[in-house]
Amino acid sequence: MDEEDDLDLSTLNDEELVKQMHDDLYDGLNDEIVEGVNILLGRNWTPYDVLTQALVEGMRIVGIDFRDGILFVPEVLMSANAMKSGMAILKPLLAETGAPSVGTMVIGTVKGDIHDIGKNLVSMMMEGAGFEVINIGINNSVEDYMAAIEEHNPDIIGMSALLTTTMPYMKVVIDALVEKGIRSNYIILVGGAPLNDAFADSIGADSYCRDASMAVETAKQFMIGRQGSVAAREAAGT
Repeated sequence: MDEEDDLDLSTLNDEELVKQMHDDLYDGLNDEIVEGVNILLGRNWTPYDVLTQALVEGMRIVGIDFRDGILFVPEVLMSANAMKSGMAILKPLLAETGAPSVGTMVIGTVKGDIHDIGKNLVSMMMEGAGFEVINIGINNSVEDYMAAIEEHNPDIIGMSALLTTTMPYMKVVIDALVEKGIRSNYIILVGGAPLNDAFADSIGADSYCRDASMAVETAKQFMIGRQGSVAAREAAGT
């Protein structure tokens, strides 16, 4: 442990430093991640390369071990918080350089439900995967979702519920999108302990995600499909 404490990150070459940052993310070490980000930027790495190679790849490793039951929620939250410390440095730089985002997500817990640990974990894991995430908090009405959708024009809408009594409100939100004729504009992902695939199908959601890792993988797959569809339409001139 003392050897780890005495490690001078600046003495590592780029490849070693990136691998060390993966380890530090895994261990939830905020200060080391901030230092590593600043060292790479000082070596003229682009903010986007720091994001993807050091942070996103590190969180991908965390996500795999979370999915496989090697890491648990408290540990993943520590990793995600360390990632956010690095992102705080990179976000303004990414905005300046116009670096590409994987996609944008509006996520919230539905009306009547004040549970937010799972939702917040999804938010952080999605950010760790390179998505821009707008977390609108708990107890969200249709109007709250509509306002966030209008303001941020997301690719993905995420809804969370932990109570069986609040689950049906997800359909209220989806029905409102259908009524406005804009349902097909968005990928809708739902999650929470009492949900399942059949419920997601019954309310017209695109997918049920049982945990944060699955939410990230599902979102990525839908975005690949969506970007492929856009490219196909552009190629066809439509």
